[in-house]
Amino acid sequence: MIGSCEAAYSCAYYNTISWRDETTPMPMENRPRVLFERLFGAAGTTDPRALAVLRNEDRSILDAINQDVSRLRGKLGGPDRGKIDQYLDAVRDAERRIQRAEAQSKDHVLPEMVGPKGTPSSWSEYYKLMTDLMVLAWQTDMTRVCTFQIGHEMSGRAYPEVGFGDSHHSVTHHQGDPVRIKKVIEINIFHTKLLSYYLEKLRATADGDGSLLDHSMIVYGGALSDGNLHLYTNLPTLLVAGGATGIKGGQHIRYRRGTPMNNLFLTMLDKANVPHVEQLGDSTGRLQLPSI
Repeated sequence: MIGSCEAAYSCAYYNTISWRDETTPMPMENRPRVLFERLFGAAGTTDPRALAVLRNEDRSILDAINQDVSRLRGKLGGPDRGKIDQYLDAVRDAERRIQRAEAQSKDHVLPEMVGPKGTPSSWSEYYKLMTDLMVLAWQTDMTRVCTFQIGHEMSGRAYPEVGFGDSHHSVTHHQGDPVRIKKVIEINIFHTKLLSYYLEKLRATADGDGSLLDHSMIVYGGALSDGNLHLYTNLPTLLVAGGATGIKGGQHIRYRRGTPMNNLFLTMLDKANVPHVEQLGDSTGRLQLPSI
């Protein structure tokens, strides 16, 4: 997280692709059990009775914390109050999760799921478990946005499932070697097949008058177009958009070279009916997307 790692960009970009503001990265959680507990509490199950008991306990703890912090805040100077306010934001986030959980439990029957006991040793099983949790979070309306960093930048991870032990990062620096290029392609295909698992889970999960996939937008891609040369322009990006978005699928579109990625994200905010966003980072406008 410290220093500059790539073309004067902060090393923080290696560890998160989601940011609260221009300078504050959102903390990443890569432990399935902790992620489950963040969504549903430490009951270890989605059983409504167990969750109700836990939420009552959590609410009483949060009430006590709020009282203590309010008294402390009055005794501090400006800079220290700012730190306390950051802490209070985390407390309020916990309160909002409890409120969302209580609201959704009135309108939804929670799918039965036992909390993960640990992290699977197989990466493909880990991927599937994490995407199962994302589907569950969407299905129960615990969140409207999920971000999943599939491969950590500079990672030495290898994928024995594809039949060789070379790390992903090492084969991207192929220097034109056709054997290494073939291995990069095989890893990309492996990742894309796992993406199809996630999309099929969304398609198979009912949501309103359709499926979760019908009411979703998923962006899939990477930070480099050429790992060998570390090129981060002209990125190949996949947008999967359900019918409710009005975006026509099955299209391959080339935009003008140098078009900021944030133009796509700004357009997606419009499709998601997020109001009053005129600028997002270095965006220069909206993209023209094909309509149904």
